[in-house]
Amino acid sequence: MSLEQDIGKLLRQKGLTLGIVESASGGLISHRITNVSGSSDYYKGSVTAYSNEVKIKVVGVRENTINQYGAVSSEVAEEMAQGGRKVLAADICLADTGIAGPSGATPGKPVGLFYIGLSHKEGNYSQKHIFQGDREQNKRNAAEATLGWLKEYLVSLNTN
Repeated sequence: MSLEQDIGKLLRQKGLTLGIVESASGGLISHRITNVSGSSDYYKGSVTAYSNEVKIKVVGVRENTINQYGAVSSEVAEEMAQGGRKVLAADICLADTGIAGPSGATPGKPVGLFYIGLSHKEGNYSQKHIFQGDREQNKRNAAEATLGWLKEYLVSLNTN
């Protein structure tokens, strides 16, 4: 079974729905989730929030958070996931923000830096990753890391 199929099975077992807010991955995570037949049972939808304006106006990231920490930060990833969970009316929401490359690096923020966010009623979380590939590889690696983390999270949840 694929990672996406495992996630679908876990979401069904736990009666949870999923939403996704993507930036640097550009819709790749959503694409992978929807490649599974029957994903409409648990997948609510996504927002590809590539610009800061969409992150703020559609998803609900605070402008102050972007100004203080930068669009590529753990704080923004968490606010994207939290805002997406509300906008998409999902039980769990994933988010990513990063620098896919080959340009876009700044001091302290290299190409390949991604922050992944996860929001659930239990809390808002983030992970930092630095990938070493080209643009396409970095996007694929970010999608894989995000889905891998979701599977781990779902496995760890106690079903009531």
